[in-house]
Amino acid sequence: MASTDGEEADGERRVVSDAVGVVVLGACATWSLVTAAVHGGRPEGVLLAVLAVTAGYAAGRVFGVLLPVAAPCAAALAGLCLTLALPRLVPGPDTVTPLGHAGATAAVLTLSAGAACCAAWATPVPVLRLALRLLAGGMAVAGATLGSATAMVTCGAVLLCSLAAGRMPHRGRGLAGLALAAATVTGLTWATAGGALPGGLASSLAEQLTPRRIGLWRDALDLARHHAGLGVGPGRFGELSPTAAQATLSDGKPHSAPLQMAAEQGVVGVLLLAAAFCWMLFALWRAARPTPIVLSAGAALTGLAAVAAVGNALSFTTVSVGAGLLAGLATARPLSVEPAPGAVPLPSARTALRSSDDRPAV
Repeated sequence: MASTDGEEADGERRVVSDAVGVVVLGACATWSLVTAAVHGGRPEGVLLAVLAVTAGYAAGRVFGVLLPVAAPCAAALAGLCLTLALPRLVPGPDTVTPLGHAGATAAVLTLSAGAACCAAWATPVPVLRLALRLLAGGMAVAGATLGSATAMVTCGAVLLCSLAAGRMPHRGRGLAGLALAAATVTGLTWATAGGALPGGLASSLAEQLTPRRIGLWRDALDLARHHAGLGVGPGRFGELSPTAAQATLSDGKPHSAPLQMAAEQGVVGVLLLAAAFCWMLFALWRAARPTPIVLSAGAALTGLAAVAAVGNALSFTTVSVGAGLLAGLATARPLSVEPAPGAVPLPSARTALRSSDDRPAV
């Protein structure tokens, strides 16, 4: 009876989080169409990103049920192979980025490190767990090899957070800390664009970010101030940005997801972007998986949010699919019972896991 009640509770949790996801992603797609209709923008990029996240999330949920260890392991290896085969993942013009390539390469490696950490916590075999953690560390080495210090830092942070997650019984506090970290990076980006930082810190960041990137951010902030309601329309930043117009080669983006949404879709666009990130954390909070798996995935998604705040990571379908896939893998409920980290598998392991974390009761 207790097992049946637990399964029903988990089912209700999944229904609620999935319903929230449908509403948030649907609102993102609808608002892009609204702003495009008003200003004659091009909503295809936003619609493709929403579709990619949805497809990745659905695939992650399916493979996470059937192959809770093999699926995230395969995803991590695929991400590593992709970045090694196509180091920049960018067919268009390159833009100098802070601390390396704060774009698709860093994002894919960060998500791959998170997938490897999730697989490590999902397996009960100590040798395989160690190998998967070494694979996650290898993502940082790959980032350094490719010249992306951003990837090296974010992958290392994901691995450290995953190791620390084994000693954290309450996932809510960990996820709240991750949300705060993402908000801090976004706020720092916004303050840099608005010139609100102290002189010493502003000068230090300007050297790493380059004047052109800061100019793009300032243009985006100016457009957001003058078009706070509906923005200038999806895909129109490059047409209206003086800094982008002066560049010989430009991809027409401000290289900051929050600032791009603010400029092109107004305040509502920024709120919807934040809501999409919060929905993923909410789905992880209510997931039936062990807390270390949840926090490992959350750390990787937070790393992606930080990279997207200072780069153009979300402009690539590969990254959007990877984010949805990782979230789906971490929220899927495997057919077999998962033991607590470091514990001997027991029939009641799932019940013990439920009583040790802080997910809401249904």
